[in-house]
Amino acid sequence: MASILVLYYSRYGAVKQMAQYIARGIESVPGMEAKIRTVPPVSTTTEATDKSVPDHGAPYVTLDDLKNCDGLALGSPTRFGNMAAPLKYFIDQTTSLWLSGNLVNKPAVVFSSTSSMHGGQETTLLSMMLPLFHLGFVLLGLPYTEPDLTTTQSGGTPYGASHLAGAQGKNPITDEEQRLCMALGKRLAEVAIKLNR
Repeated sequence: MASILVLYYSRYGAVKQMAQYIARGIESVPGMEAKIRTVPPVSTTTEATDKSVPDHGAPYVTLDDLKNCDGLALGSPTRFGNMAAPLKYFIDQTTSLWLSGNLVNKPAVVFSSTSSMHGGQETTLLSMMLPLFHLGFVLLGLPYTEPDLTTTQSGGTPYGASHLAGAQGKNPITDEEQRLCMALGKRLAEVAIKLNR
């Protein structure tokens, strides 16, 4: 069975929920399995370390998880129009995979959540794409054949799935956002199968 890594960082839970919808889209494709992983928070105290296993939720990702996946869905909340530091910190540790070319020609998608409509959804998605290009991934987005892209009043972009969480981070993921997450996961899985033939 082929495996897609769904890797995310989530502070208040919205990106985690999106990861679960994307995983459902992936697993709607026969022969595909979603492996959900997260990253630990980054400490402002450079000597601090986190537990090797989180208290709850998805396990922490390893470089082997990334090396052995058949595709990647990468998710982060927006931090000033950019991906969150914990996710960037993990990506910055992938030099050995970059040098070896282990990730070349694997498909990848990105997803994000913001507190406001114009809080950086698209710039965050684009910032997440940049290191993936360097690592050799084949980047995918959401085509406009997805009708929710033209009707959504919340999240959703052609660059990847997104969610409008609201100022307090409590907006539920809308029906349109759910469908776009699942469509993104399904597309990723279908392309992974085609690339692995």
